[in-house]
Amino acid sequence: MPYTLQPDEGYDLDIESTDYLKTHVDAPDRWVLNFGPQHPATHTTLRIILELDGERVVRATPHIGYLHSGFEKLGENHDYNQYVCTVSRMDYISPIVNDIAWHHACEILFDIDLTPRCKVVRTILAELGRLQNHLLCVGAAALDLGAFTGFIYGFNEREFIYDIMDYISGQRFHPDYTRVGGVMRDIPDDEVFRTMVRNFIDTRMPKTIKDLETLLNRNRIFIDRLQNVGVISHDDAIAWSLTGPLARASGVKRDLRKDEPYLCFKENWDGQGAEPVKFSVPIATDGDCLCRYLVRVEEMKQSMKIIDQLIDNIPKGPIDASPEGKVRLPAKGDVYGSIEATIQHFEIFMHNRGWDTPIGEAYGAIESPNGELGFYIVADGGRTPWRASTRPPSFIHFQALPKMLEGHMLADLVAVLGSLNIIAAELDR
Repeated sequence: MPYTLQPDEGYDLDIESTDYLKTHVDAPDRWVLNFGPQHPATHTTLRIILELDGERVVRATPHIGYLHSGFEKLGENHDYNQYVCTVSRMDYISPIVNDIAWHHACEILFDIDLTPRCKVVRTILAELGRLQNHLLCVGAAALDLGAFTGFIYGFNEREFIYDIMDYISGQRFHPDYTRVGGVMRDIPDDEVFRTMVRNFIDTRMPKTIKDLETLLNRNRIFIDRLQNVGVISHDDAIAWSLTGPLARASGVKRDLRKDEPYLCFKENWDGQGAEPVKFSVPIATDGDCLCRYLVRVEEMKQSMKIIDQLIDNIPKGPIDASPEGKVRLPAKGDVYGSIEATIQHFEIFMHNRGWDTPIGEAYGAIESPNGELGFYIVADGGRTPWRASTRPPSFIHFQALPKMLEGHMLADLVAVLGSLNIIAAELDR
């Protein structure tokens, strides 16, 4: 393999360049093939119209619109807390990340600063979501190329992340855990939570990553199917607005956790001079499917490093920014035992009294597993947003698929599509 990993400070793990694939097809006889939505690699939700010269792709036209979800329109009818149940369905591979991204934008709109305890908890959960997403992406990419064992390695460990989500929220798949200024409820027991997370990042994940690397990193078939396939250059990645692992695999040095820091990635995040968590951002240069795989594997190692710095140092104190205010719901126990809390609960849900909603607009984004996940909110002072628009990485990345496929063989489509990790619910939203 021509790839070397050299740890350094900041953006560090450079992967040596190789010659880019340069294939030009100009043949008079072409035929059209529908790839998906019934193909297993398209998960019944993606359709790609291919123009082929023999088995070589001359042109690819992605089609979306097979879920008919209307998620953004629902944002105009749900309030700022209710809508979290909808956004978690967009990237359903790591729902907790969507929850955090939505309420990050809401808190910019409301000008709310989270408590140190909430910032730590959200940061840990966001990185668990990154592990959750990358495990399935790497596993499914291996499965699409015939490596069923790799899929089992990645998929099994996700169950233990579900156990953690279930413990803190009461729901395994869609935790819907965040709220404006905080979370739906505090962690039931810090020590139990710490033990669960520690067992996962210290015992289970290192073994899983080692198994995946042993199986795939020097596997001749796996390397041949990914190397020099789906290449996109540094400049093209920027021109196509790629973010996340796709951009970093092409040498684009951008990660919102460092460039536009939030939560525990900011200086003085606890208001008492705390340093941001330390981690490195893997950067590759070849821009092919193999680099995207290598970047995601290294990002999982860095996520474990981030969690390791925080899990033993969860601050005490309130987890909600304004537990006595009118934006946050009162504690469930207080609703049952206090007339004031009962009135506050009633006003928020039934009369929209107390919601000090501004009139204005805000955009907030975080570094999701697939790239920049942002929400643009226009507020008119009412109970619900006037407009809630999403900047989903999958929608942006899917448009670049024809550029990556041009000149490749039909069999390469599955490898390229798997490296993009397209989540269809982010397309038709």
